[in-house]
Amino acid sequence: MHLWHFVQCQCKISADLHLQEKDPKFWNAWAQRTLKNALTLQELNKNKAKNLILFLGDGMGIPTVTAARILKGQLNGQSGEETQLEMDKFPFVSLSKTYNTNAQVPDSAGTATAYLCGVKANEGTLGVSAAAVRSQCNTTQGNEVTSILKWAKDAGKSVGIVTTTRVNHATPSAAYAHCVDRDWYSDNEMPVEALQAGCKDIARQLFENIPNIDVIMGGGRKYMFPKNMSDVEYPNILKHSGTRKDGRNLVQEWVDRMKDKKNHYVWNKTQLLSLNPNNVDYLLGLFEPGDMMYDLERNTESDPSLTEMVDVAIKILKKNPSGFYLLVEGGRIDHGHHEGKAKQALHEAVEMDRAIGRAGLLTSDHETLTIVTADHSHVFSFGGYTPRGNTIFGLAPMLSDVDQKPFTSILYGNGPGYKVINGARENVSAVDYKGNNYQAQAAVPLNAETHGGEDVAVFAKGPLAHLLHGVHEQNYIPHVMAYAACIGEYREHCMSPSGSAGLRPAFSIVAVILSAARLLC
Repeated sequence: MHLWHFVQCQCKISADLHLQEKDPKFWNAWAQRTLKNALTLQELNKNKAKNLILFLGDGMGIPTVTAARILKGQLNGQSGEETQLEMDKFPFVSLSKTYNTNAQVPDSAGTATAYLCGVKANEGTLGVSAAAVRSQCNTTQGNEVTSILKWAKDAGKSVGIVTTTRVNHATPSAAYAHCVDRDWYSDNEMPVEALQAGCKDIARQLFENIPNIDVIMGGGRKYMFPKNMSDVEYPNILKHSGTRKDGRNLVQEWVDRMKDKKNHYVWNKTQLLSLNPNNVDYLLGLFEPGDMMYDLERNTESDPSLTEMVDVAIKILKKNPSGFYLLVEGGRIDHGHHEGKAKQALHEAVEMDRAIGRAGLLTSDHETLTIVTADHSHVFSFGGYTPRGNTIFGLAPMLSDVDQKPFTSILYGNGPGYKVINGARENVSAVDYKGNNYQAQAAVPLNAETHGGEDVAVFAKGPLAHLLHGVHEQNYIPHVMAYAACIGEYREHCMSPSGSAGLRPAFSIVAVILSAARLLC
């Protein structure tokens, strides 16, 4: 179909839809279909969860979800507002309180410790309790907390991490590391005192703490190689070269250690997609020296998308008859917002939604608990009384009644988009406000926009997804996942003959009888 014919078809669909919307029967019928579907949810899925998937949209607050929904629809030639994201289709939605133990507005490390390890923690710390103090190495020992990824591995499941950031960035790191500073990517970024005191960098912990993580994919190559070792993709570019002062080649060590276990190390899309998942048990994919490229800027020939990585990961992990745990991070939503680049952030969110859809096709809700959430929000908003179908990156329909200048619907509370020209707010009509890297205007000037402190959404489907309801502390999430899968501290309640997880107390009938016998003696 030619582009013009496609546009004509989409315009006709939109026009027909808007005509239908004028008839009350349209809305009543839609609501009744939704009600009928909701009534089917009275039959709760109480199966034991064989598989667990957590999709984490870093910085994906509720305004970001809504704006991404509109963008997704508009990319498909629709108005956008009536579109459904894949996560919108999940039957259970709740809210998560994101604060850290020492921060009202949190960071991604303390929050990752909450939704992966089940305990709230201080900002900037990973896989340690709130008794640990950021950057103080001597507060690490004795305060380590383990993650649901380890609980799953200990239960015999396959486990995986897929991210668009560095694999040793805040979110993935809390799954395997115990570190009092999220910035200790390699020993190069650590103070001498911390190294002398025995603290380990995060990259090293990735390979040593849980040595047999089945699938690891993302960026962060340079932290795995000796200092100044040239990068395979960007040779002789110093900023992409290895960083490790200890001279270790962690990738080669992994390859050597796993050589008898159907292992593969890949660093580009061609290598990744040429693999037959049936012949791969362990996969390490490091596709950039640092974070992976924004999806809008990604080289589609050499860099895999998040959806492509998730597809391969699940096909490898699902071979295990005991099931799997997979952490997937759409990590650069956060980076786009920090840079004030809403277009980058929202396209990252849409790509993560595609990956959610792909995971849904590869798994069954009957046995797979899938959760989609965020670690925190951002001071991102869109408004201005825009009309239906207004491009999400467009202008509000009126001028400011104070400075008589146009303004974009998308704005930030603070960040690098604050601009004053000749003592007045910049006139956005004079710039390309629809550009990929346009920095939306902000109320307060900052080099980097900040996180937001409001609750974030938690979408859930699959076994015991109904336990995610109402408003909860963020650290509740891995407890639900562990309970549904009968792993970690929640193994006991799954001993029923039917194999159903059910909602039985976490103690056996035998224990009750023995207790009663002791009382009678």
